[in-house]
Amino acid sequence: MIQAGGWLMLPILLSSIIALAITGERFWSLQHKRIAPKHLVGQVWQWYKGGSLDEEHITALSKNSPLGRILASGLVNREHPREIMKEAIEETGRQVVMELERYLNTLGTIASITPLLGLLGTVIGMIKVFAAITTHGVGNPGVLAGGISEALITTAAGLSVAIPSLIFYRFFRGRVDELVLVMEEEALKIVDVMHGEREKENIQDSVA
Repeated sequence: MIQAGGWLMLPILLSSIIALAITGERFWSLQHKRIAPKHLVGQVWQWYKGGSLDEEHITALSKNSPLGRILASGLVNREHPREIMKEAIEETGRQVVMELERYLNTLGTIASITPLLGLLGTVIGMIKVFAAITTHGVGNPGVLAGGISEALITTAAGLSVAIPSLIFYRFFRGRVDELVLVMEEEALKIVDVMHGEREKENIQDSVA
């Protein structure tokens, strides 16, 4: 089928391999437990309340997960006003969001271009059909079969790659948005508690 589809099957096949690799990598990387581990905010609060929140704990926290990295950037500025602590968290948060969205633009591009590659294959196949008709007439179906099969195969291949790519692109975009909201809520929770703007019982719920 790859040979029958012509040379445009090569970029379509390459796109399918890249899309499959991105999908597997993002499924692994965007696990909730890897991005925003449960009870992490509660653990930070226990360190803070027990007076053991030092540079060593903050360094370990920054290497724990993306959420830990965001929390660590705020804790470094815990002695400063709330606005400064929040700005540090937001700046790190923007960097973390870019990392969470890694490769998603590529996946979206594949979902967009593979149908166009299939359409291009269809056009090329039909050009070959009309060229064969001009040369041999319509009396020999075998002469026309090559161009028709190339047109249909490339279209089907392009759609077969584009449809799942678009599905997973939308899925991962939604997953990133969900994780960003969770991290934002957890980070603001620790900021507000440390600056006395939220009841400490809310942090205790994160420990349980």
